[in-house]
This record gives sequence, structure tokens and C-alpha cells, in this order.
Amino acid sequence: MPEKEHPANLINLDHMKKICIIGGGNLGQAIAEGLVSGDFISAGNITITRRNLAQLEVLKTKGVNVSADNSAAIKDADWIILAVKPFQVADILKEIGKEINVRRQGLISVITGVSLDDLAAMTGNELTIFRAMPNTAIAIKESITCLSSNSDNKEHRDFVQDLFNQLGKSIYIEEQLMDAATVLGACGTAYAMRYMRANIQGGIEIGFDAQTAALIAAQTVKGAAELLLSRNTHPEQEIDKVTTPKGCTIAGLNEMEHQGFSSSLIKGIATSYNKIKKDM
Repeated sequence: MPEKEHPANLINLDHMKKICIIGGGNLGQAIAEGLVSGDFISAGNITITRRNLAQLEVLKTKGVNVSADNSAAIKDADWIILAVKPFQVADILKEIGKEINVRRQGLISVITGVSLDDLAAMTGNELTIFRAMPNTAIAIKESITCLSSNSDNKEHRDFVQDLFNQLGKSIYIEEQLMDAATVLGACGTAYAMRYMRANIQGGIEIGFDAQTAALIAAQTVKGAAELLLSRNTHPEQEIDKVTTPKGCTIAGLNEMEHQGFSSSLIKGIATSYNKIKKDM
């Protein structure tokens, strides 16, 4: 029986297992490392590109294909992950554009500030395109990755979400919220780190050495996050469990609030968001 022809903008779902990562910088390498460490895809079905191939030697030893030729690298790929700097996008897409096959390939961009419409215009408005906004915890497979797409094909969407679930957790959002996702999910890593730094400093002040304070602070934050994720509860529900009448926890919380803890954090998030909007 002859193979059915796959119509335009529909990827061959029978072999969505070859991925090419254009851009072997920190993010591109982290994606490759995360995928290789699981059973989602074999190393031999991943190709990653970078001009300086010496920087990809570790991945090469794990069986990942490496290349300095973007156009050649994408030819056999089902999905192309674009992981370059924003100012490089137009030139890269112009370079590989003639090799992209809209009938069987899809594009996943992990680039900040480049919209689906921008990407579609650069590629001829026929390609299946996804945007993904991970954070730096992708390096340890603990990212929260926000996704949006110009495709409503369930199999495409499920595949891309499954891919990023190998690297943490992922969720679909409206594209108009991508800037907000950058602040809450990506900048949020820095906010959490600043809280932990202050926690460590406080721990030293009350008697711990720095190393012990850092361990206690980090594991406590990790445990608190896991409580919310595993129980699907609201933070206040978990707070109520550790605040006893006239106790030390509520005394500390109230002092933090008197000093503007929550309001300063909310203002910081809003300021970061306004900065992104202003610079666009």
C-alpha cells in the first residue's frame, strides 16, 4: 500500500523522533543533555550545531551528532529547536530557510522576545511553530517551561509538551502572556535565589556556619515547593500548618510583612514586567 501524502503544515507523526538544536550554547546544550539522560529520544536522533565544535565534545561522546553546518544539520530533522540569540534569528532562518520542509518539519523557538508572528513571517507563514520559555533550571531538568503555538494539532502539542516535560514541567499559555512568563518563571529564579541568600544570611546571624545555613535554606525552599506541587494546595494552607498561636513563625512572618516583604516582591515583579514592555 502506498504511503499517504502528508498535507502541508502536518508533520509526519510516525517518526517524530529526530531533533536538531540550532545553537549549542548553554541553553541548547542543556536541552540536549536533558533529553539524552532520559528515554524520550536516543542520542543518535539528536543533532546540535555550533561553530566551535570543541564546545560540544561532551555531547559528542554521548552519541549526539554535532555539526557546524546549520543547513545540513536540519535536513533529516522532524523538529528544529532554535536556541540562538534574538539578534541572530533573522540571519539563521534566512540561512536554513531553503532547507526547511514545511510538510514534515516543525520549529520550536526558545528565544525571548521573538513572537510567533515574527517567526512565521521569517519562514513563509506555513510552518508549524512553537515558542517555549524555559528557565535556567532546565540544566538540572527542573525547569518550568511555558509554551504557545500557532498549531492546534493535538499530537503536535502533546509531543512538544512531552519533550519539555523531560526537562521539568511545562504548561501551555496564551502567547500574550509570554513576557509575563519570562518574569514569573525566568526572572523568578533570581528572586528565589535572593530570598535564599537573605535566609542564609539570617541563619548565619543566629548561629549557623554558611555551609550549613545554605543547606538548610535550600532544602527548606525545595520542600516547600514540593508541598505545593504534590498537594496542589495554596501557600496559605501550608503556612497555617506551621503557625501556632503566639508562636515564633507568626511573629517572624508579621515582622517581614511590616517591613514590606510581600509588597516589595510584588512591586519587583511588576517592575520587571514593565521593563520588558518598555524595551519592546
